[in-house]
Amino acid sequence: MPAVAPLPRRAARVAALIIVALTLGAGLAPAGPAVAASPARQAPATENDPEGGTPALRDQLEAASKGYLDAKQALANSLKRQQQLATQLKTTEAQHAERASRVEQLAGLAYRTGPLRTASALLNSESPASFLDRANALEVVVANEDQAIHELHETRDQINRSTRAVEVEIVEQRKQQAVMAKRKQQAEKALAVAVANERARAAAAAASTTTPTTTQNSTKATPAPRNPDGSWPAETCSVNDPTPANGCITPRTLHALNQAKAAGFTRYVSCFRSGGSGEHPKGRACDFAAQKDGFGGAATGGDRTYGNNLAAFLVDNADRLAVLYVIWYRQIWLPSSGWKSYSGAGGDPSSDHTNHVHLSVY
Repeated sequence: MPAVAPLPRRAARVAALIIVALTLGAGLAPAGPAVAASPARQAPATENDPEGGTPALRDQLEAASKGYLDAKQALANSLKRQQQLATQLKTTEAQHAERASRVEQLAGLAYRTGPLRTASALLNSESPASFLDRANALEVVVANEDQAIHELHETRDQINRSTRAVEVEIVEQRKQQAVMAKRKQQAEKALAVAVANERARAAAAAASTTTPTTTQNSTKATPAPRNPDGSWPAETCSVNDPTPANGCITPRTLHALNQAKAAGFTRYVSCFRSGGSGEHPKGRACDFAAQKDGFGGAATGGDRTYGNNLAAFLVDNADRLAVLYVIWYRQIWLPSSGWKSYSGAGGDPSSDHTNHVHLSVY
C-alpha cells in the first residue's frame, strides 16, 4: 500500500492567502465629499467652449476616470473568482479528508487479514469453489484500494491547483489596486495643476463654494446594461438627443438622462454640442439647468438646492449609471477621489457650473 503524504501546513497557508486577498479591497473607496481649501478656475479654454477648464484637463479627467472604473471592475471580478476558488478549495479539502479516511480503512483491513496472494489463497482453500471466492474477494479489495488511492491523489492535485489559482488572483488584485491608485493620482494631479494656475481668484471663490451633500437617500436608478463580465460595452453617438440640443447621444447617456427625469429632475437639459472638447461632442455628457427656465445666473435658494439634490442623485447612482464625473458649483466629483475643487476659465456661471450640473458618462 503506497503511503499517503500529508499536506504540511497547507490549511494555514490557504487561510493566510484568503485573508490577504480579502484585505486587498480595503481602503479603495473614495473618501466622502470635502470642501476644497482653495478652489480656483483653470487656465483659459477656447473661446467657443463654454464648458470651462481646458481640453487637456478634460482629456486627463476622462482617461483617469475610465481607467479607474475599468480597474475597479477588474478588481471586483478577481475578488469574485477568489471567493469561488475559496469555496471550491473548502469542498475539495473535505473530499480529501473523506478519501484519506477510506484509504486508511482499506489499509487497516489489509493489515488485519494479511495480503491475499494467489498462493496463500490456494493453500488455504478447501475446494476449487472456495479458491474462486477468495480470488474474487482479492480482486475487489485491490480494485477498491487502487481507486481510493487514485481519488485521493486527484483531490490533492486539485487542492494544489486551487491554491495556485488563489495566488494568481491575489497578484491580479494587487495589480488592479495599483492601477486604481495611479488613475486617482492622475486625476488629482491634473486638477491640482489647473487650480495652481489661478490662485488669484481662490479666496473669493472659496467664500461661495460648498460641496454638494451626498444624501445616500437618493432614488435608486435602474442600472445601465453591462457586459457579462461587468464592464461597460463600447458605445457611439448613435441615438437621437431628445433635448433641444438636437444631436446624437449614446444609449448609456440617454439611460442616465431618463433615470434623472424619472427621479424628478425635469428642468431644462441640454446634451449634445458640436463644438468644443470633452464629452458633449461625443454624446456622452449632459448639462442640467438649475433654474426652471434654462441657464441663467448663479443658482441660489431653491434652484441651488435643486442642483445639490441632482448632483447627489448622480453621485449616489454613479456605479449604476457609469458616471465618469459630475461638476457642480465649482466642484467636481470623480469616482476615484470624491469631490474636488473645479472652476471655469472666465468665472462666469456656465464655466464655473454654478447654473447647471454637468454629467459625463463612460
